[in-house]
Amino acid sequence: MRISKKLFLITLFTMGIIISQAQETSSNRLAPTPPMGWMTWNLFGVNVNEELIRDMADAMISGGFADAGYNYIYIDDGWQGGRDNRNNIIPDAKKFPSGIKALADYVHSKGLKLGIYSDAAQLTCGGYTASFGFEYQDAKTFASWGIDYLKYDYCGAPDNVNTAQARYNTMANALRKSGRNITFGICEWGQRKPWLWAAKVGGQLWRTTFDVRDKWKDNGDNSMGILDIVNQNADLFPYAKPGAWNDMDMLVVGLYGKGGPSSDLNSHGCSDTEYESQMSLWSMMASPLAMTCDLRTISSEAKRILLNKEIIAINQDPLGKQAEPKIRNEIFQVYLKPLSGGRFALAILNISEKFQRINIPFAQIGLKGNYKIDDVWTHKTISKKSKKWYGCIQSHQTKVYVLSLS
Repeated sequence: MRISKKLFLITLFTMGIIISQAQETSSNRLAPTPPMGWMTWNLFGVNVNEELIRDMADAMISGGFADAGYNYIYIDDGWQGGRDNRNNIIPDAKKFPSGIKALADYVHSKGLKLGIYSDAAQLTCGGYTASFGFEYQDAKTFASWGIDYLKYDYCGAPDNVNTAQARYNTMANALRKSGRNITFGICEWGQRKPWLWAAKVGGQLWRTTFDVRDKWKDNGDNSMGILDIVNQNADLFPYAKPGAWNDMDMLVVGLYGKGGPSSDLNSHGCSDTEYESQMSLWSMMASPLAMTCDLRTISSEAKRILLNKEIIAINQDPLGKQAEPKIRNEIFQVYLKPLSGGRFALAILNISEKFQRINIPFAQIGLKGNYKIDDVWTHKTISKKSKKWYGCIQSHQTKVYVLSLS
């Protein structure tokens, strides 16, 4: 039977739409809200082992982090032991003597999920075995171990965007055919504008910046602190939605300059006020929340920040919107995030080095009517009916409120 060229093209176009919709549905299922968990890299670097992962799984439960929504444990670079005589990727036998499958079983027994790391080249950033050329084989291996998430780096790969798209798409397809639902985190550091293409090639989240350091801002060391990442990510709000997230990198909350990769480049830690701002702004911008401090010895202040269920609820709001910048000047920044139920989250950040008194009429940021104002960090209602916010903010502090029409 012959069909016309026009009918053939219409059929192909329709099939493309169906495939695209199916992939989007799958993506939404894998990451309907920004993933939350704990990652090895910022504090431990490549010094990872199965005892550390088991300890952190235990601490996630005993410390209340799992109850708050943190359910992933991510093993970053340094776990690899090369390939066996059939080219199957294997873990370092000294670091993981029981194997990754047994470790995943332990993590799953706690009600948690396990993430792992690889790279779109022959070697990872740390010089370990990576997955380029072995994508389908490695994806099947990860699935057989019970892996739930793959962070896929880009060290050693060609700079051009077309190659990046092709390599990430190959791994995304391999994960889809692995027989297991594995969330895919694209990590090419925002250099090729992944917000424009990463979801189309199969990613559920993508890094928008270089690595975060344990500092408030760049001090001339060509590194990225909390404020630098906020500024770079602020205008990317149109690209975030359920199953597709702008990843602002890991949380440095609670590290206090204690070492590890996050302390490179004169990164000596932040104040608790600055750590609270990171948690606030990452949540407002619907970024994944990956803790990196040692949960076994975490400070009471860091725990307070990371376990604030009201700020987590803003991050995990099912509407899936990233906050939009409404005011940015040399003194303060204002962000507004639509929430489910017709509510809004409002964040005011003092970027200056001094205490500030600030007045923000709601009409100035596009809101009409009177609003009930609930403070997310003090857990108090500061007004039952208001058309503006006014108050005082410390240097580098971020105040966050939930606004409901009254």
